[in-house]
Amino acid sequence: MNITAPALTPTTRALAWCLHLLVVGLLALAAVRAVTDHRPHPGLITAAATACAVIYAAGPALPRVRRSRRAAVLWLVAMGACWLVLLTLSADAVWVAFPLYFLQLHLLPRRAGLAAVVATGTAAIAGFSAHQGSFSPAMAIGPALGAAVAVAVVWGYQALYRESEQRRRLIEELTATRADLAAAQHAAGVLAERERLAREIHDTLAQGLSSIQLLLRAAERALPHTPENATRYVDQARQAAVDNLAEARRFVAALAPPSLENATLAGALERLCATTSTHHRITAGFHLTGDPVALPNAYEVTLLRIAQSALANIVRHAHAHAAEVTLSYFGGRVAVGIVDDGRGFVPDHLPARDPEAGGFGLGAMRARIDALGGTLTIESAPGHGTELVAQLFLDPTPDPEPEARP
Repeated sequence: MNITAPALTPTTRALAWCLHLLVVGLLALAAVRAVTDHRPHPGLITAAATACAVIYAAGPALPRVRRSRRAAVLWLVAMGACWLVLLTLSADAVWVAFPLYFLQLHLLPRRAGLAAVVATGTAAIAGFSAHQGSFSPAMAIGPALGAAVAVAVVWGYQALYRESEQRRRLIEELTATRADLAAAQHAAGVLAERERLAREIHDTLAQGLSSIQLLLRAAERALPHTPENATRYVDQARQAAVDNLAEARRFVAALAPPSLENATLAGALERLCATTSTHHRITAGFHLTGDPVALPNAYEVTLLRIAQSALANIVRHAHAHAAEVTLSYFGGRVAVGIVDDGRGFVPDHLPARDPEAGGFGLGAMRARIDALGGTLTIESAPGHGTELVAQLFLDPTPDPEPEARP
């Protein structure tokens, strides 16, 4: 138990030193007045004041008093006993009761401290009355008012200290919560980035490698009977590998797709259809409707990736002869529609994703379009081909009912 605690700030340390100086000053006043005013027993008064000063100074100096409540109580008892001796010798000792109030309220539990203050105030009133040889209510005003002020100040300070500690704990909890939230956001960001990378790899590198694989298989089947066809397939696979390498380099550098570099989205889609028609046994056509407008880079990348993934799925799974890609600008919206004449499927009964064969296609398309607040619709039936439309809104408040798809 520290008699100066919680002296952790310059303000509380200054208050503690003011209390020390007040005690020493009042004891010195009693001793000096006893000598200068030629009062009875000046030597005893000086000795008692000196003993009180020594006992008081021992409190902050002794480690046990600072750490143990029991030691602090014993120190208060010794200090009080010495003060009572001084009070019996000099009426000036009544003023020492005021700093004693603060010590008792500070070191003792609330009820014990209040009882000690009442006892000290009563002793001060009684001692002063004895020295005056009479009692009047005016004699009780000083000690009683001092006790009331001490109780209000100490209890008010303790309330403020408790509130400060509560705020400190709340701040620590808030800091810990913010750290946890930051960690959770970081983890969520890592997961989102992993999913984005998976979609990018599927829509670029995986699709390109799949195209190379199909071309090399075609070349293998063409050998040895039609070497000229095999050579053509190998040349196409080599060109696909070059394009895929460019995609990989741009992907690593986190830049836009090379097909969009120095080109419009319409131009990139047109080249995509031409490349698909050249490399595979399918005729892919491109159509542009509406007046093109400038699109954010994220919009262009998303629509291009969806078209790439859709055409790759058509080549691998649809057994289609023709496909049409349409880029439409209308009513504050932009949409890419892909239609094929393949075997179709039941959209609500897709097979489970095969990790070895990919299968991120449709899920990746939805994730991409949802991230930008767009819509993705798929219409298909066995034997009737497939129509896929990805639509993004350019206006801040698009109509809830989409217009007819292109």
